[in-house]
Amino acid sequence: MAVKFTKAFWTANASELFERMAYYAVFIVITLYLSNTLGFSDIEASLISGLFSGGLYLLPLFTGAIADKIGYRRAMLIAFSLLFIGYVLLALVPTLLEGAGLVEYGEETVFKGIQFSSERYMIVPVMIIIMIGGSFIKSVISASVARETISENRAKGYSIFYMMVNIGSFVGKSVIDPLRDLVGEQAYLYINYFSAAACLVALVAIFFFFHTTHTAGEGKSLKEVCRGLIRVFTNGRLLALILIVTGFWLIQQQLYATMPKYVLRMAGDAAKPGWIANVNPFIVVVCVNFVTQLMAKRKALTSITVGMFLIPLSALIMATGNLFEGELFGFHPIVVMMIAGIVLQALSECFISPRYLEYFSLQAPEGEEGLYLGFSHLDSFLSSILGFGLSGVLLSKYCPDPKLFATVEEWQAASANAHYIWYWFAAIGLISAFALIVYAKVAKSKKAKQQA
Repeated sequence: MAVKFTKAFWTANASELFERMAYYAVFIVITLYLSNTLGFSDIEASLISGLFSGGLYLLPLFTGAIADKIGYRRAMLIAFSLLFIGYVLLALVPTLLEGAGLVEYGEETVFKGIQFSSERYMIVPVMIIIMIGGSFIKSVISASVARETISENRAKGYSIFYMMVNIGSFVGKSVIDPLRDLVGEQAYLYINYFSAAACLVALVAIFFFFHTTHTAGEGKSLKEVCRGLIRVFTNGRLLALILIVTGFWLIQQQLYATMPKYVLRMAGDAAKPGWIANVNPFIVVVCVNFVTQLMAKRKALTSITVGMFLIPLSALIMATGNLFEGELFGFHPIVVMMIAGIVLQALSECFISPRYLEYFSLQAPEGEEGLYLGFSHLDSFLSSILGFGLSGVLLSKYCPDPKLFATVEEWQAASANAHYIWYWFAAIGLISAFALIVYAKVAKSKKAKQQA
């Protein structure tokens, strides 16, 4: 007999859908917004985006512990309030910077551009507001799934959760290209209002509908919170798994760090990075339940290992776009092979992500689900910092901005080996996959010794 999910489970998952919708609508074009609207270079835009994404995944370690203490409903109300404010401010920054870049030359005032003004860095505190709000969501929603499910339906619960994440991702990324067709590069500005509205809807839903009977851990002392943090930070087994799975997420981050600039520079402005990126959540939504059912009788580590060997193959496929001349199926070959690689990347995600969260939820003592699920996102923190940083360096070396060159021929010579970018990421994925096999063997050996 199937076990039903609670109202709190469905409310938490619905709010996750709206938060992901808001986040991905902005994040898919964040480097373009920073470069094209605010004048940051490729490396500067990648650094800011990477620190933002990284902080979003580092802070759940602490906000998850805080949420366990103050309660999940209160934590989510704080989170969506901060997100609403942050996205509104993100939309207003260019307006506030209208006078930036003006330089006085005697009695004359000359506009040199925002890129010459330090005032553009006011974007950083705005992104920190969004980062703090989002970090609460990262730990609390996934921890709510743990609390609102039991062993019989937990894998299914995380499959539903991950499907909601990707529906939100798909819808959010679907908005940007039609908006860009309508208003041009102003779309990078207006999309923030869409994200603010999505967070407002989630805030209202949590206020009226999220009520739970699972309150273990609420009201714990600061000393108890610190003990929990120390305990989870010193868990070598979980830390090792996090470091290995970072290789997967480092490649996954290139959907936002490298892909938009890569396809626009290599395939032209007619390319639609928002729609290309949407292949990932579409495949996940269609396949994640099937993959979860397929691997239901397998251990979580087995499912994760399958996904880890698919991810380097996806990067190699992305690199093959340069091998074709003319169109493929009516599209630029760079676009076609990018989509093919993303399909495989999404299948990899189906094998890895739900079971990875399930694995961490099973390690969490009662009342510390937020802390442990927050800790599980440490891999995304590392992959954001490393992935976006590496992306900026590789783009500058292999696929630089065409605006930096006097002629098309000069740029073509500089970007002749643009596909090398994906070889780097394929190598990282392959090393991570073999590292997971070693990890599984060591874990199995230790378990056997303990049982003996």
